[in-house]
Amino acid sequence: MHLPDLLGSELPLIQAPMAGSQDHRLAAAVSQAGGLGSIPCAMLAPAALRQALQAMRGLTERPFNLNFFSHIPPQPDMTRDTAWRETLAPYYVELGVDPADIASGPGRLPFNAEAAELVEEFRPAVVSFHFGLPEEALLKRVRDSGAKILSSATTLDEALWLQERGVDAVIAQGLEAGGHRGHFLDVDLSRQLGTFALLPQLVDALSVPVIAAGGISDARGVAAAMALGAAGVQVGSAYLLCPEATTSVLHRAALQSPAARHTALTNLFSGRPARGIVNRLMRELGPLSTQAPAFPLATAAIAPLRAAAEAQGSGDFSPLWAGQNVASCRPMPAAELTRELAQGFETHRD
Repeated sequence: MHLPDLLGSELPLIQAPMAGSQDHRLAAAVSQAGGLGSIPCAMLAPAALRQALQAMRGLTERPFNLNFFSHIPPQPDMTRDTAWRETLAPYYVELGVDPADIASGPGRLPFNAEAAELVEEFRPAVVSFHFGLPEEALLKRVRDSGAKILSSATTLDEALWLQERGVDAVIAQGLEAGGHRGHFLDVDLSRQLGTFALLPQLVDALSVPVIAAGGISDARGVAAAMALGAAGVQVGSAYLLCPEATTSVLHRAALQSPAARHTALTNLFSGRPARGIVNRLMRELGPLSTQAPAFPLATAAIAPLRAAAEAQGSGDFSPLWAGQNVASCRPMPAAELTRELAQGFETHRD
């Protein structure tokens, strides 16, 4: 199927959902420009999500995507949490943080019945999931709302699993992609491939459209993905410098600095591997730590360090999410970037 026909957009281009670096304004700007804008929902409580959806409807009547996490919340592990805070103790002393004041809580919520109610009420054109899919009863509610269903795969096995459960398209998330890995069947990162190794395997094996994601930041990348059989592309990091994004000043500076040449997968900030620019915390503790609590419980102990450091103008303890290919990213309006990326589709057709 022609992807724009499936998504309802003019272009086979999805703006990747980026929790913490965007809200509805970036999504609306991309949708208005012909792409499919996405609202990240995992960090929004129901009331906040309702407000975002109402604001989105006020900015555009065009189709958009709501993205949800579908992880299984872990049971709190006090022993592991205490050990994690002890690991961070020297940083608490350095930045004047009182561990007794650290809030608890997951920080990120999986798709649930309340979210399903909002999907049924606002009826977005597309609903996408990260970390697999929610339980079948919830998934049926999304499907019955009329929304098309997408989800991310980092391996062929995951893509086949998603297809068997009736998704309308699969997002092939290569290892280059910024932010959280979408893996859900196997935590072994050695099984995950780069975008242009993963993409043709999924295209050859699946009967549903495959959307390429990871390392695509300009028209050349778009054209390359389409040449390998992608039905469309999903682009995230390139949009982080747009004025419509909520990317912090520190994060924007890092993206435009030589530091952005070095990214790594880290679980320090949330408990689950995600790609970001290497900073002090990642260098000193190592980007992947067995001490970090399970996703998303690691966030609570890091949050006050991040706040204290950022107040001093430092991103040493901030998750500076970014993909491996941000060298060509420039500050520009989201509509202009969308049009530039769209030139890759023209190049492919030529």
